[in-house]
Amino acid sequence: MPTLSQQEMAYTYASEADILIMALFGKMAAQWRSEKGINGKTPNIRDFASVEELVVFINLEDTNADLIRQEVAKIERLKILRKRYNDSTINKNPDTSGSASGRLRLI
Repeated sequence: MPTLSQQEMAYTYASEADILIMALFGKMAAQWRSEKGINGKTPNIRDFASVEELVVFINLEDTNADLIRQEVAKIERLKILRKRYNDSTINKNPDTSGSASGRLRLI
């Protein structure tokens, strides 16, 4: 079984994170950070996302893992994940009050 170098593992992880961020926010991490006024590459988007976004993100991670196991191509996974997000209640009924009660449907 071939092993990956630390650099290869980091690239693979970053690439998968980019897919999830693109599916959830519709943009790359750098663009999202810039729009939020967050400086630097290091800050984790999870530290700045809403509770609702984090719940959806976790569900997208799980779906992505299933798709990887099924050997679905990366671009197809992005399409599927984006559709899952678009079908979620958080996308259809955003609420800035911070209350997720009665409107957040797990995807």
